[in-house]
Amino acid sequence: MHDGDLILPDPVQPGTRAGAIARGTLRLLAGLGYYGVTEMTLANNRRADIAAVGGGGEIAVVEIKSSVADFRSDSKWQEYMPFCDRFYFAVMADFPQDLIPDTVGLIVADAFGGAVIREAPVDKLAGARRKAVTLRFARLAACRLQMVHDAGWTDRQVSLT
Repeated sequence: MHDGDLILPDPVQPGTRAGAIARGTLRLLAGLGYYGVTEMTLANNRRADIAAVGGGGEIAVVEIKSSVADFRSDSKWQEYMPFCDRFYFAVMADFPQDLIPDTVGLIVADAFGGAVIREAPVDKLAGARRKAVTLRFARLAACRLQMVHDAGWTDRQVSLT
């Protein structure tokens, strides 16, 4: 993990559509027993909008789409799937849901919550990949928590690799 991947204590911009979707999706996931982080860089250098871990170690990745143009311009989303057990798109209620492929999960969310419209199929990660993703997740979450509790500190002050 590169130290620069860990910064960004609150990378989701409040007041934007994507920020509203992220907030509602994180609330939904927490209610389902998954706790997440935003903007997590994966081993293939793709950045997941939300990565979340369930109580049994399950990994979910959520790709946020704030508009049809955003969805149509993104061809990289399939590159997230090898790093999770479940993959979802999260959109607002006004998004045309028929654009989302049937092979992935679908969440509809706003700034206050969300709902799973279609459950994501399970494609279990191999043990070594699960460990690597979980460690990356834990280090990112711990780094952000450290930044919250120690104003002015940045991850560049220590070696995290």
